[in-house]
Amino acid sequence: MKRIVTAAILIPLVLLLILGAPYWLQVLCAACVGELALHEYLVLADASGTQSPRVLVLVCGAALFAIVYWMPGFLWSALGIAALLLLGICTLRSPVFRVLADTSYSFFGLVYVIYPLTLALLLLSQENGAALLLFLFVTVWAGDITALYVGRAWGQRKMAPVLSPKKTWEGAAGSMAGSVFFGLCLVGLGDLLFQHGYILLLYPRPWWYWMLLAIILNFAAQIGDLLESALKRGADVKDSGTLLPGHGGMLDRIDALLIALPVLWYVLLLQQTYLF
Repeated sequence: MKRIVTAAILIPLVLLLILGAPYWLQVLCAACVGELALHEYLVLADASGTQSPRVLVLVCGAALFAIVYWMPGFLWSALGIAALLLLGICTLRSPVFRVLADTSYSFFGLVYVIYPLTLALLLLSQENGAALLLFLFVTVWAGDITALYVGRAWGQRKMAPVLSPKKTWEGAAGSMAGSVFFGLCLVGLGDLLFQHGYILLLYPRPWWYWMLLAIILNFAAQIGDLLESALKRGADVKDSGTLLPGHGGMLDRIDALLIALPVLWYVLLLQQTYLF
């Protein structure tokens, strides 16, 4: 029940944020989510044996969101500067044998948590970006919910018992089916709205394109969930936090998106580059 109530509150807020909020508010909300998830990641990293400069890493994360808002073309350069800065600080503050580990864990937090969320903001600034981002959210959410109930009802064969004992191949198949079904439903809704003069949800390509994209995004989302499970197993914790009742921490809630977002971004980049 906690899981359902939390989702019932968060999903409408996310929909309003994607479809109706000004860009500055979208950046601010993404930054808040990113900083909370990054802090949870740093706690996991420290539980694995490092002592990352948390304040500096969080400041670097906030700076990346500011750069995406004001100077998006400098995002990659800013990531490189952050890597060198973290190396310098860790060299000064950490024991010699831990300099590489502290730097690597800290910088990976920026790449793993912050970078994908900045891509979401870059996507929102593109033409039809809100519709594409909503498609991503729907496919990931639908896959997550379907996997939960299919896995509970029919799950028998364990997918990755060491990383996530409750995940089953039946649940994974149900997740894929749920992503495709609800993704195509969203495309159909967009076509229906377009026929009545609304272009907010515009999905101009044929249905098979969106079915294939939903499959790709679902696969990426399931990998993202397993990757975060590996981090938690390494830190010997069940959840990354307790911020969201029934869902765990913020990192638990967005783990699938952290892999699916870059996949969507680079699929679209390849599409634009090769015009397919």
